[in-house]
Amino acid sequence: MDKAVVTVKGQIVIPSRLRRKFGISKGTQVYVFERDGEIIIRPVTDEYIQSLAGITGTKGKLLRALLEEKAKEREL
Repeated sequence: MDKAVVTVKGQIVIPSRLRRKFGISKGTQVYVFERDGEIIIRPVTDEYIQSLAGITGTKGKLLRALLEEKAKEREL
């Protein structure tokens, strides 16, 4: 079990072992939420986004449209 200290600003440092394991690097966005009295930090990675495909009942159509739009924006 790793330990982190909360700063005056409410910030913590995620231990390097966990950053490597979960692919968290500079600029990686994370979701922070509460579940059953615990604080959960989940990195927003491509794998995580793909795992959410279909939960809205659109069979991944919305995700594909968003990814296509993002690719078009990168070309600009």
